Amino acid sequence: MLLARLSNSHKTFKTALRSQRGFSLVEILVALTLLGIAGTFVAGKIFQNLHEGKVSAAKIQMNQLAERLQEFRRKCGYYPETEQGLEALASKPVGGRECKNYPPDGFIGGTGTVPNDPWDNYYGYVNEGNKFNIVSYGPDLIEGGEGDDADIWFRPPAGAEQDEGAEF
Repeated sequence: MLLARLSNSHKTFKTALRSQRGFSLVEILVALTLLGIAGTFVAGKIFQNLHEGKVSAAKIQMNQLAERLQEFRRKCGYYPETEQGLEALASKPVGGRECKNYPPDGFIGGTGTVPNDPWDNYYGYVNEGNKFNIVSYGPDLIEGGEGDDADIWFRPPAGAEQDEGAEF
């Protein structure tokens, strides 16, 4: 009787082992394909959020540079010339008009250097007399562009006095 039970349980164990199969190669490939597709969507969303964050950071930096340029104008009576560029905020401009009230440590605190845009490129600056424009050409460094390669401009609102503070 005991021998019959052991033999019977041994057969049940063997049957249980045979019935537990692993995944087939096709099932594994389907699962990996689905994981790859899901990963593509997630990665795309992450990269889009990263780009949007860089655009926002560029706008914030340009607003801060515009404030420094307006402070420059209040103290010096003019905006830096296009040739002098934003570097006139970090060190006293030479050549052209003289600024008698230029602060000893410039208009940019901290490191005393003009920050680069979020893509680690220089900001463009154009003096138009009583107003100015600041531009970041974005990741492609080419003027113009569409979508993620579009330029980011700081321009004063139409008809607004730039001394009041300009918005995007």
